[in-house]
Amino acid sequence: MMENSLGPFPLFLQQVQSDVAQNYTIYYSIKGPGVDQEPLNLFYVERDTGNLYCTQRVDREQYESFELTAFATTPDGYTPEYPLPLIIKVEDENDNAPIFTETTYTFMILESCKVGSIVGQVSATDKDEPDTMHTRLRYSILEQLPSSPTLFSMHPTTGVITTLSSQLDRELIDKYQLKIKVQDMDGQYFGLHTTATCIINIGDVNDNLPTFTRTSYEASVEENTIDVEILRVTVEDKDLINTPNWRANYTILKGNENGNFKIATDPRTNEGVLCVVKPLNYEETQKVTLQIGVVNEAPYSRETSSRSAMSTATVTVNVKNQDEGPECNPPVQTVRIKENAPAGTRSSGYKAYDSDTKSSTGIRYRKISDPKGWVTINEDSGIITVFRSLDREAEAIPSGVYNVTVLASDQNGRTCTGTLGIILEDVNDNGPYIPKQTVVICKPTMSSAEIVAVDPDEPINGPPFDFSFRSSDSEVRKMWRLMKINDTAASLSYQNDPPFGSYVVPIQVTDRLGFSAVTSLNVVICNCITENDCTFRTSGRTGNGEVKLGTWAILAILLGIALLFCILFTLVCGTSVINKQPKELPDDLAQQNLIVSNTEAPGDDKVYSTNGFTTQAVGASGQGICGTVGSGVKNGGQETIEMVKGHQTLDSCRGVGHHHTLDSCRGGHVEVDNCRYTYSEWHSFTQPRLGDKVHQCNQDDSHKHAQDYVLTYNYEGKGSSAGSVGCCSERQDEDGLEFLDHLEPKFRTLAEACIKR
Repeated sequence: MMENSLGPFPLFLQQVQSDVAQNYTIYYSIKGPGVDQEPLNLFYVERDTGNLYCTQRVDREQYESFELTAFATTPDGYTPEYPLPLIIKVEDENDNAPIFTETTYTFMILESCKVGSIVGQVSATDKDEPDTMHTRLRYSILEQLPSSPTLFSMHPTTGVITTLSSQLDRELIDKYQLKIKVQDMDGQYFGLHTTATCIINIGDVNDNLPTFTRTSYEASVEENTIDVEILRVTVEDKDLINTPNWRANYTILKGNENGNFKIATDPRTNEGVLCVVKPLNYEETQKVTLQIGVVNEAPYSRETSSRSAMSTATVTVNVKNQDEGPECNPPVQTVRIKENAPAGTRSSGYKAYDSDTKSSTGIRYRKISDPKGWVTINEDSGIITVFRSLDREAEAIPSGVYNVTVLASDQNGRTCTGTLGIILEDVNDNGPYIPKQTVVICKPTMSSAEIVAVDPDEPINGPPFDFSFRSSDSEVRKMWRLMKINDTAASLSYQNDPPFGSYVVPIQVTDRLGFSAVTSLNVVICNCITENDCTFRTSGRTGNGEVKLGTWAILAILLGIALLFCILFTLVCGTSVINKQPKELPDDLAQQNLIVSNTEAPGDDKVYSTNGFTTQAVGASGQGICGTVGSGVKNGGQETIEMVKGHQTLDSCRGVGHHHTLDSCRGGHVEVDNCRYTYSEWHSFTQPRLGDKVHQCNQDDSHKHAQDYVLTYNYEGKGSSAGSVGCCSERQDEDGLEFLDHLEPKFRTLAEACIKR
């Protein structure tokens, strides 16, 4: 069916027929989208004829097709045919014009670009059926503003915009506007179309050089001034402002060989600022001519030579004269004076000049620094006079030059400072001497020692030296011998095998001009291998040595002391730990406890603490626990229960009978007590105390009950005539059952069973 059909509606589409309709009455029906699914009631079929109708127009862009299912049934519901699929395709009509993706496109292209450079691409969409003439689009440019000349073209099928000319110039026109069109039906006149706007901005490139507004400039500056601005120069540039294509870089091409000037760019105004960074001297230069150039930060885009790519200008700088006062030039001046010159010796001093007149008239001088106070200076002429003897060999005189700082000033108070170097000419006033005055000769390994002499005077008054013995003592000459090695050294050796000890040997050293000095050497003959060995020997070896300890000896002593302290600290800590260990048993365990032991065969004794027993009586015929104890304490019995208190037991106190109390064993009074206390009173007194002690004594290391923990029995009743059977449960032997004869009637059956056995 056609899209957007005009009817009339209902519009006949097709007839559905069944072959079995010739023999049967057939009813037709349909289901699917457009019938019982959205859009509802768009299609229907006549029940008897099978004619298919459409009730209204259909938009293909909304529904491309409908998949229906037709059914053929008899009046009684029988279906002689399989369901028939019906596909209704909506044929497209060119009812949608193409639409650009944007109403306004914006592109940018650099100026002076090549022909055929791509500016940008536009695109459009069409809702009609793809791959048909209804969606075959054509692009075109309808209008360009400014219109002349035509600079752009558009590809008809891709929508790509390109340039037709290389003459795009941002400085002339910086923006173009295009009206573009897209049309379907491959651009035929009857196709549908729409339009849009395209704005093309022209980007800037550095195609314009900066140029000075003037070709020459003139400035002036006073001499001796620095860090001052003397000139500003301006340039013109047609490129885009505040971009690297517009910002200028200035440079000084010629005339600044001494580095007196520099030029920089003012970032706010793009001007060139010329400054003086090194002072100028009017007396040397009255005028300076500079050549300056300017380029952009960005490189020039067009091909050209380096000279034509730079604009230049000439700057003439006039130097103004100043009244500068005295000039100390050169800043260091020298004079020569012989050392040891007598006081009052005069010599030419420091000279300063007026920078304008080149004269020293009217300049006054004074000392600023004179370390030794050796000279005075004439205030008017600057001539120096020796105030005290000059010594070239003094420690403060390096290289024989004595420096005096002089201040020169004119009548206006302007000053300058210079240095006067007094070169002290050497005089042979120092005899050579031997700096090392102690010489060690290790007798086993060497028979001589080398001695070296020096002379503080200059070499012309120094070596070669002559070595000799000063003393006329024949003993010195017999014991020692001198042999020259070179111009400054000699060998001193002993003769006639002298003993170990220290000897004083005076040696005279004479320079080339005959000036001499005597040095008394302390020569030590030592029994050593090296000189250092002899340094630590005792005076017994050398005669007057000192006892000294070496580094390793001192270290060994310190290590020994540290080891002794460690041992002492370990012993103290060990003793403290032993004293602090907790006691596992109470202190009075050995003096007050209840011991149960089996005398029939070897076994473990059980010790029970009886801290709870105090003054209760132990009877021989009592009931309950009293009876048990009375039966247990007997001669020749199988089990003995002892009450230990300070090395005494019940056996030791039992003499007359079983009527002694524990107090009588301690030396107290004796009471005849036949266990008048009842079982309940005894039980309530002893049970908590005895149970607590047994509980503590019968625990292993992990505080759990031992396997042989004594079991407790429940109380059998207050005032029971039979008493407790605890004594029977603890007996493990088969003999000694005589106590059964004394039991109450309640236990006679048990006694008879034991006797029969």
